[in-house]
Order: sequence, then structure tokens, then C-alpha cells
Amino acid sequence: MTMESTKPSPAEPADDYLERRTLRRGSAGWLLLTGLGVAYVVSGDYSGWNFGLAEGGFGGLAIAMGLMGVMYACMVFSLAELSSVLPTAGGGYGFARRALGPWGGFLTGTAILIEYVLAPAAISIFIGDYVESLGLFGLTSGWPVYLACFIVFIGIHLWGVGEALRFSFVVTGIAVAALLVFAVGAFMDFDASQLNDIPVDSSAFGANSWLPMGLLGIWAAFPFGMWFFLGVEGVPLAAEETKDPARTLPRAIRWSMAILVVLALLTFFASAGARGANAIQDAGNPLVEALQPGGKATTLSRIVNYAGLAGLVASFFSLIYAGSRQLFALSRAGYLPRFLSLTSRRKAPYLGLLVPGAIGFGLAAATGDGARMLNVAVFGATISYALMSLSHIVLRRREPNLERPYRTPGGILTSSVALVLACAALVATFLVDVTAALIALAVYVVAIGYFGMYSRKHLVARAPEEEFAALAAAEAELERN
Repeated sequence: MTMESTKPSPAEPADDYLERRTLRRGSAGWLLLTGLGVAYVVSGDYSGWNFGLAEGGFGGLAIAMGLMGVMYACMVFSLAELSSVLPTAGGGYGFARRALGPWGGFLTGTAILIEYVLAPAAISIFIGDYVESLGLFGLTSGWPVYLACFIVFIGIHLWGVGEALRFSFVVTGIAVAALLVFAVGAFMDFDASQLNDIPVDSSAFGANSWLPMGLLGIWAAFPFGMWFFLGVEGVPLAAEETKDPARTLPRAIRWSMAILVVLALLTFFASAGARGANAIQDAGNPLVEALQPGGKATTLSRIVNYAGLAGLVASFFSLIYAGSRQLFALSRAGYLPRFLSLTSRRKAPYLGLLVPGAIGFGLAAATGDGARMLNVAVFGATISYALMSLSHIVLRRREPNLERPYRTPGGILTSSVALVLACAALVATFLVDVTAALIALAVYVVAIGYFGMYSRKHLVARAPEEEFAALAAAEAELERN
């Protein structure tokens, strides 16, 4: 019997199969995981969000940021409960697998994978832009810089998860400290009259100085409001490498979200108020622009410029980690080719790191279009948010007596709010970049075809997420009888 069979065989016994696919347990406590949650997102404070000013103006982006903040808050509280119930590397895929069946698990896991493969590719391009703008080593943005990013940072991940998370924690700390320094400096030049200085489109419905693109501009700004929080949902992917995951994961998720909310508010108001929303709406480095009246560099703007590079590195590094763990879990359970879940002697999923890295580098080198790749990533993210929120609702209704070490405040109401806002954000991606949304949809369709025609018939019953779902089915059968 071949390796692709779902049943153990003498050549591939059950114990040996899982032994070759194990992660290093107990490598991370709540503090490192909190740092990981912030690291996923921190680059979004340094760049990208400001393009939402061109879509909705200051008022439109402010409302969009607030609504997306509510969506993420509701979602992470739901994920905190789900991760305490099922602390495995599958994260969102594992939650949806239990609640929505194999199809739901695959659709959720694939959407997450799209996000975590495309986002690092985009960020590698932004790193190249920063390296060029800073004049580091005389390098220009191009494939050699992108390749160096993937080689160096994947190499650290291959070294071991503990070392990788500590590296991420240090770089993230530098980026966060610089954001706080930036906010102090920018607020010294704060002028509230500059917040709404974008010209008003008088033809837009409901347009005014605070909503220069009208009411529709609020909706169009949703994807950019997400950039202050995009990626924090990846914390549960570290479950199998965490000390006491049922307690540690909820704590880390909550703290990560709290820190990100504070950073988002400081960054948004300080940037727009210091220089004016109109001046930074198209800037590739809005924080630096906010500190440079007349375009003249200052000591503080140079510090923030270097810190922006640190923020990009932190997010790039942590998103590679998240993508490798999601791919590892899907492959281990047979949803994707099983060889991708093999781990090294240091318990790192080496192919789960190398294959997405090669794809990401290829996309970055071939297109050089970071903004479009991020929009594709946002499309995948919004699908996964809707399905994970739905999973929380289904499990609460179907299995009310399931042991839950942590319970979401507000219960189903909280996850229902997240579900509605995630669906609204998904539609908003078509308002911003139809081409990116269609590209993501095409990738999704191809993946669905692979699952429908092949992998759903070759799932590994002894994978943790599959065993958990099978146990639930058996218990339900006993109750019916």
C-alpha cells in the first residue's frame, strides 16, 4: 500500500507517520506569542493603510478602521475559545473541520494559505523599496533583495522555532518602540484642521469634508482599515509549539489585539494630523512623510524610516512562520500532498517553509506588484474570517456542552458580528481591485478542484484535526442511538 493511503501499513505505520511530522512542543509562552501576534501586523502601521485615505478620506477610513477593529476584536475572541478547544497547528482549518466538515476545513485552510503565501511576497517588495530609499549598501529594489530576504529568514526558521520566535520578538520590539517615538514627535505638530483637507467629490452621495468620497467611500476603505490588524488571527497556528495552549493562546490573542488597537489609533491620528491627510494618502512611507514638512529629512524621520524596515522584516518573518504551519497541518491531514508536512531533525517543517518561499519569491520577482498581491491576500483573509466566525456559531449551537477552557464574551452574538463584517469586507475587495479579487478566486477554484477530485478521498484519519472531528461524529452517533 502506498504512502497516499488513508490506512496504516507495514511500510508506513501510524506512529511513524506522525513521528516524522511533529513540531517542537513547549517552545513558546504567552509573551512570545503576543509578540508573534503583533509581528504579523506591525508592518501595516508603517505602510499601506494610508491608501484608504484616497478611497474614503479621513472620516471614511476612520469609520472603516473602527468597523474592521470591531470585526477583528469579535473574531479573535471567538478564536480564543476555539483555540482552547482544539490547540493544534491547523488553526482555522481545524476549527472549521470540526464545525463544517472536510469541505469547510479545506476552504478555510486554503483561504488562510492564500493570505500567508501572498503577503510575504508583497512585503519582500516593500522591503526592497525601503532598502533602496535608505541607500543601504547601494542596493536597488529587485530580485536579489527579495531572494536575500527569503533565504536569510527562512534559514532562521529552519534553525528552530524557539530561536525564530525570539528573533521576531526582538525585531518587533524595535518596530513598536519606534512607532511610539513617532507618535510623540508627530503629535507635537498635530493640527486637527489638516485631518479633512482632501478635496471633496461633490458628485459622491453624502460627500462632505470628512467623507470626501461620500458614504460609499467608507465601504471602499474597508480593506485598508484591515491593514492595522491583518494577520493577528495567525496566533493559534503556534498551538502545537506552545506551553499550556488552552490557557496561553487565549491570553496571547487578547493581548496582541489590545496592543494593535492602541498602535492603530496612535499611528492613524498622528500621521494625518501632523502633515495632513492629503499629503500622505499616496505615500509609500506615510510615517516618514508625516515627519518631513517640505520634504526635508529630519533625525526623527530617519529613525522612523529605519524602524519601518524593521517592521516590514518582523511581519515578513512571522507571516512565513504562519504560512508554513498552515501548510504543515493541511498536508499532514492529506488535504495537500503529504510530503509537504515532513519535519527536520530540529522539528521544523522544512518543505512547508521552502515551497511557499519559492512561490513567494517567484511572484515577487516576476511581478514587482506588492499592492496587488496584498489585495489578493486580503481576499483570502476575508473568506477565512467568515468561515472561522461561522465555525464558532455552529459549534456553540451543535455542541453546547463541549469543554471550553475559555469562553467568548457575548457568545454567538460576538461571532455573528464578525461574520457580517467579514462578508462586507469580502465584497469591498471587489470595489478596490477587481483584478486581484478575480486572481484569488481563480486560485481558489483550482484548489477546490484538486480537493474535490483527489485529496478528499485520501485524508489521514489519524491527523489531530481529523481525529478530533471523528470523535465528535462518534459522540453524536452515540447520542442519536
